[in-house]
Amino acid sequence: MTEVDPAPGAEAQPGYPRHWEADVVASDGGIVHLRPILPSDADALVRFHASLSERTRYLRFFGHYPRISPRDLERFTRVDHHTRVAFICLLGDEIIAVGRYEGLPGEGGPGGTSGTEGSDSAEVAFVVRDSHQGRGLGSILLEHLAAAARENGLRRFEAEVLIENHQMVRVFRDAGYQVSRKFDEGVLHLEFDVDPTERSLAVRDSREQRAEARSVHNLLHPTSVAVIGASTDPAKIGHAALSNLLRANFSGPVYPVNPEARSVRGVRAYGSVTDIPDAVDLAVVAVPAAGIDTVMDSCLAKGVKALVLMSAGFADAGEGGLVAERRLVAEARAHGMRVVGPNALGVANTDSEVRLNATLAPDLPGRGRVGFFSQSGALGIAILAAAKERGLGLSTFVSAGNRADLSGNDLLQYWQTDPATDVVLLYLETFGNPRKFARLARRLARTKPIVAVKSGRHSATVPAFAASGVPIDEASVQALFEQAGVIRVETLSQLFDTALLLAYQPLPAGPRVAVVGNSTALGLLVGDALLDEGMELAGPPVDVGASAPPEELAAAVAWAIGDAGAPGEASGQADALVVVFVPPIAVPGAAYARALREAVARADKPVVAVFLAAEGVPAELAVPREDGGPGPGSVPSYPSPERAAAALARVSRYARWRSRPVGQFVCPPGLDTERARELVERFGGGQRTELSDEQAVDLLACFGITVVDFRRVCGADAAVAAAEELGYPVVLKAVGDRWRHRTDLVGVHLDVGTSGGVRRAHADIARLTGSGEVYVQRMAPKGVSCVLEVVDDPSFGSLLSFGLSGMATELLGDRAFRVVPVSDQDAAALVRAPRAAPLLAGYRGTEPVRLDALEDLVLRVGRIAEDLPEVRSLALDPVLASAEGVFVTGARIVLGPPPTRQESGPRRI
Repeated sequence: MTEVDPAPGAEAQPGYPRHWEADVVASDGGIVHLRPILPSDADALVRFHASLSERTRYLRFFGHYPRISPRDLERFTRVDHHTRVAFICLLGDEIIAVGRYEGLPGEGGPGGTSGTEGSDSAEVAFVVRDSHQGRGLGSILLEHLAAAARENGLRRFEAEVLIENHQMVRVFRDAGYQVSRKFDEGVLHLEFDVDPTERSLAVRDSREQRAEARSVHNLLHPTSVAVIGASTDPAKIGHAALSNLLRANFSGPVYPVNPEARSVRGVRAYGSVTDIPDAVDLAVVAVPAAGIDTVMDSCLAKGVKALVLMSAGFADAGEGGLVAERRLVAEARAHGMRVVGPNALGVANTDSEVRLNATLAPDLPGRGRVGFFSQSGALGIAILAAAKERGLGLSTFVSAGNRADLSGNDLLQYWQTDPATDVVLLYLETFGNPRKFARLARRLARTKPIVAVKSGRHSATVPAFAASGVPIDEASVQALFEQAGVIRVETLSQLFDTALLLAYQPLPAGPRVAVVGNSTALGLLVGDALLDEGMELAGPPVDVGASAPPEELAAAVAWAIGDAGAPGEASGQADALVVVFVPPIAVPGAAYARALREAVARADKPVVAVFLAAEGVPAELAVPREDGGPGPGSVPSYPSPERAAAALARVSRYARWRSRPVGQFVCPPGLDTERARELVERFGGGQRTELSDEQAVDLLACFGITVVDFRRVCGADAAVAAAEELGYPVVLKAVGDRWRHRTDLVGVHLDVGTSGGVRRAHADIARLTGSGEVYVQRMAPKGVSCVLEVVDDPSFGSLLSFGLSGMATELLGDRAFRVVPVSDQDAAALVRAPRAAPLLAGYRGTEPVRLDALEDLVLRVGRIAEDLPEVRSLALDPVLASAEGVFVTGARIVLGPPPTRQESGPRRI
């Protein structure tokens, strides 16, 4: 992820919408730069028009229109970015597509191309250069034009299309909007609202996924590779990169680029990438940062599709390097090229038809079905070595280094539809776009497990990655992973422990685990470890005895897993099996391992072993694939009972998450978001503002949230009058939070039922606070006191926080978090997540509260956080939950400038 400099001349244009600029991925995986048009684009627009075929010009302009007149050129390039908007798609300095809308006159108003006051409609059109048609640019332009129109207060698009212009008709038809059509003398008139619909958002996400997956596919399936900086010196990284490509027997040609050598490693070398006679898909760059400009120029001239930049000295070297890195990526994207790095270890694809090892690791793990993304280049070699040592086969591997362009989100898009990948592993140090990660991971984890290590849990961001990531605290990371179904681990060892189980064994159907071993003491250790992890024992551990032969071990295993008909209470009741076996001295263990493997060959339940203290998949426990590596059904072995139990527990929790219904993003009834936006504009106007009590009540009412009726008064007589108006019993509260929210409730008097009681309560509060001002509120039904908040988060914009009130809860930090938007399943999980949540379900005979009412409140507050990004913090405190429902008795809301949310807009990278 990186920022690019604004277009030349943009700064001189008043009102130029800089935030509309975007790099986008076309359907073929290439990158295109999209931005608003400028007057300085006039010459490029003339060239673009001249490049269109006669047929394309006819379909767009309903005539041949061979050249743009000076008057039209003025109108096309000078826009106000409001009633007249135009976007251009650029490849380098050349325009390859143009899209525009022009406001239509208001009803009953005078005609005109720029629209009139009160108009909420615009006419939209676009045209794509013939050689770039079929890349999805029309759909991308329509998305960005619709987003700009919504921002400018427009609600509707209209278009006039020749019936024979099938491509443009298809763009409108497939956009996901509800389109109305009218025919008139060969012209099709289309109209549709530009507000996103569930279908249009689904269409957008699907196109984004296909395009970004294709972009990564191009990187991982090159037909030719050039190594720029290939060195004859074995100590140089350019020599290592070339050697590893050759050693892996890459399926295509490999071209060393070294102006000072005729050949490298026996392969003819070229002075520049432009001297290579054939096309180059991928360039691996291993030259010092100071020489990167020359390399980039030659790669752009050659038309290289992707760069793997192993060179350091960019963002990792300070501010100057960061500027150079951003310039490099901007230039690469402008010419349709993707970049891995800088400071990257490289990329690999073990597919037998590709055999790509464009990394600095001399030996890759065997072929497997696990995809691995590592943000760290320095750890990459160790990660690959550890995977190979444990027998974990990989499908693809990407080490992104500084992650200036290609990121983990791109890989998630690719792995979602990659038939060669079943499990995804991530080593992360920062998040470039956490909201997008949450969306992609939640979708992918429904079909393929994701295991992630997030470093920096107790420390600051690594400086090298500060430019490509946003700050995100530990609570946010935990909420993100839990909500998205990501299996979080704390160490690389735990990562591989979990990956081995997922790669070779099925998911468990439940938490019940059978234990078989050759020692009662070992069986007890495993049982304790499983119970510590929240698993259940499917009967007592089975001890076959130290002198049992292999056949007896196999029989016990088959019976415990439920594949044998021997009588026994535990048979067939287990969801998983742990086998712990340490053979006696001088007894070979290979026969026992083979007996175990054969006994579970047909099992549909996961089996793990603590066998001979081996780690990974020993040959005796492996079910070999055609290439000799471990395949499905292989039994992973762990060096200790605790590690085996922990891995099994993580996978079991993931299986439980995956078995839950997919959450629906429902909209609770009774919402008036239009009025809410008007109130936000009136109350805050983009400035940081704490709302008054009355303003907070009005805003909450727009989302169907009612605050228990109250009055804010001064003096005992006014307090009595308010109590009489509200009806007894009432509550008297001090005005200041420091008094009202103390755990001893010294600033609150409950269940006041008489006027005399009101006066005494008022006197007590006045003595405490030194003020006669109090809140008088109708007494809500007694219940469990809870706190529901919208928390300002620098990475996500907003998080929802829920917990029960009380000193112990606050001291222990017993709060649960969820990332917005929240689904109905997220809401249900949030109110049940705190450790004190059993108090809501009827703890020790108390009456259960209305959990469905709490969930509804969470959904409504979630809509506030999603629909009103200006709400920087919101606290409903306390919320009294009881069998009668939930009652909000206090609310605080702070407005402020909304955070940047690129994730909520049209497609961009």
